[in-house]
Amino acid sequence: MRILLTNDDGIHAEGLASLERVARTLSDDVWVVAPEQDQSGYAHSLSISEPLRLRKIGEKHFAVRGTPTDCVIMGVKKILPGAPDLILSGINSGANIADDVTYSGTVAGAMEGALLGIRSIALSQGYSYVGEDRIVPYETTEALAPALLQKLVAAPLPDGVLLNVNFPNCLPEEVAGTVVTSQGKLVHSLWVDERRDGRGLPYYWLRFGREPVEGKQGTDLHALRNRLVSVTPLQLDLTAHEIRDQLSKALA
Repeated sequence: MRILLTNDDGIHAEGLASLERVARTLSDDVWVVAPEQDQSGYAHSLSISEPLRLRKIGEKHFAVRGTPTDCVIMGVKKILPGAPDLILSGINSGANIADDVTYSGTVAGAMEGALLGIRSIALSQGYSYVGEDRIVPYETTEALAPALLQKLVAAPLPDGVLLNVNFPNCLPEEVAGTVVTSQGKLVHSLWVDERRDGRGLPYYWLRFGREPVEGKQGTDLHALRNRLVSVTPLQLDLTAHEIRDQLSKALA
């Protein structure tokens, strides 16, 4: 099995090294094509207004000055000697659940793989802060992902479906199990923070602020809060099929 790895935290991210260790439990034919720099929050974006720069940094390891989507395209269309059998994106520093899925470059890497007709799985790990330090227990994903991925690779999936896997913020032995979930719903939590530069001119940062949300049972939010691994099947077809008839009648 040929496996292509990518991420959105960048080629030197700890989570990518962790993912490579996971992938090597499944195959010896593992390739890494990841962004030169952090591309978090870039979602499913393409670099079409500037050239892509490619740098080989080791055997089967390449950095692309572009987005996760660019990396998957470059890997499949240019770098690998043949199409991969599996694309793994991650391991993201932080969960990609609920509405945040739409912003995620990690999920976008798997999304591009699904568009190319390749089985694709995004993996993310919850974290916590101790003082100013972010503590990401990648050992949880490393311990649990190999067996889980073997099952997910063998499971039947229709075309246009990718898998979004999130591991809870706890030690491996504290994980309560694995569940198949749907996307939860967050209160919109992006804020515009206005600041001043050295000349007194305004500039702006988008910043996150979390508000308490009750995750309904069966959602990715509920799973992670209860120390469960969440596996969410996502589809490329964004059509709201359930209201097509209503709209047709309204326009008749």
